[in-house]
Amino acid sequence: MDTADRKLFLGGRLKRLRRDLSLTQTAMAADLGVSPSYLNHIERNQRPVSAQLLLRLADTYDVDLRTLGQSGGTASEAELAEAFADPLFQGLSVPRHEIVQMAEDQPAAADALLRLYRAFADRRTRDRTETGGDDDSPADWVRDYIQTRANHFPELDTLGEAQATALDAATPGEPFETQVRARLQSAHGLSVRTLPADVMVEWTRRFDFHRRRLLLSETLGPSSRAFAVAFQLALSEHDAELTAMAEAAAAPDEATRRLLKVALTNTLAAAILMPYGPFQRTAEETGYDMARLQARFGVSYEQAAHRLTTLSRPTARGVPFFLMRVDQAGNVSKRYASGSFPFSRFGGACPRWRLHSAFRTPGRIVTQIIETPDGGRWFTLARTVDRQGSDAFTEGHDLAIGLGCELKHAHRLTYARGLDLAAPEVTPIGPACRLCHRHPCAERAAPPVDRPLTVDDWSKSVSPYPFAAT
Repeated sequence: MDTADRKLFLGGRLKRLRRDLSLTQTAMAADLGVSPSYLNHIERNQRPVSAQLLLRLADTYDVDLRTLGQSGGTASEAELAEAFADPLFQGLSVPRHEIVQMAEDQPAAADALLRLYRAFADRRTRDRTETGGDDDSPADWVRDYIQTRANHFPELDTLGEAQATALDAATPGEPFETQVRARLQSAHGLSVRTLPADVMVEWTRRFDFHRRRLLLSETLGPSSRAFAVAFQLALSEHDAELTAMAEAAAAPDEATRRLLKVALTNTLAAAILMPYGPFQRTAEETGYDMARLQARFGVSYEQAAHRLTTLSRPTARGVPFFLMRVDQAGNVSKRYASGSFPFSRFGGACPRWRLHSAFRTPGRIVTQIIETPDGGRWFTLARTVDRQGSDAFTEGHDLAIGLGCELKHAHRLTYARGLDLAAPEVTPIGPACRLCHRHPCAERAAPPVDRPLTVDDWSKSVSPYPFAAT
């Protein structure tokens, strides 16, 4: 579907604009040359906003259409969903559509709620630290469990390679997504449909259990669609193995076990999409050239970068990478490492790290050699990426991926060619967290808020697949 033909429902944003202008519905309708009832339907998202009306808005009120497409608040739907998932709100069962409506229609209230929740969460964390408690949230527990395994699950890599081989044998020469769709249909009676964004509303993918359909939004790019079908295949073919692994981990409660299963299913989906052996060999042969890896396996930059943090097979080790993902405000939403990079648990990355300045050069890889307070030296890459499922009003390149390894491994990377690795130019960095302000960076920049981490899928979504926690 062409972007120009896509239906846009901007009721909450139009209502905020009208209120900011101190106009009644009748007055705005008269200014725009439409009926009050028509404007009322638009504000209630019962009618889409037409291109003609958008142009009239721009002409009449001197509105930048890009700002109309922004939420107006800093609280995202994902951040609100994470807050409401806290055991503090157990029993309330706030539905997703109410969270979406709050972020869209009451951005100031959403910001206030999120600020209050973060203050509570910070106080709770400090209390646990002072009392010696270790009552982590499900996301914290899962993240720590994955890190104790160095982000490497050999049993899932083996399953993934076998599954990829079976797909190639069944439908040789076909694109990956076509192969998986055929397997889902023939083996599980499950169809995959791509639907318009206005039909999917806030969902980018959803599993219709009763009709046996995986529904994908048209806003998903090819790499995100490929991962979505790989995730569903992993869950459909290996549910028993994934359940057994989640139970064997001895999670403290059911919510944590379910979240761990989502993480394991994501890992298996990546292993099917990027089989260990071929992916590791290609990485070594190309000098870890991200563009070549993306092209060879049909994946996004973030998917390839994330996969690089898992290459710890004893007989075919890759470079031990770490990965961090941040937004422009410095909020951290991913931390993974196959090595021992000293992540700051309670804060974002140091502002001296070019991970933050990558936003000034969207889509370009920026290299830097950094030194952490413990004396470790690291060769790093930083690049912006798009959020998954963005629409015409979403600004691209609003996330940045930091990928790095110990300096002693840098000679294996094509990005380090031409550099004097024996006497490199090094930038000292350190944590800018709210618990430690001794580093010079903390004196020059307010520490970014580190929202509670989720087990992120390998695409670009901030939260796990909505249909996956089974």
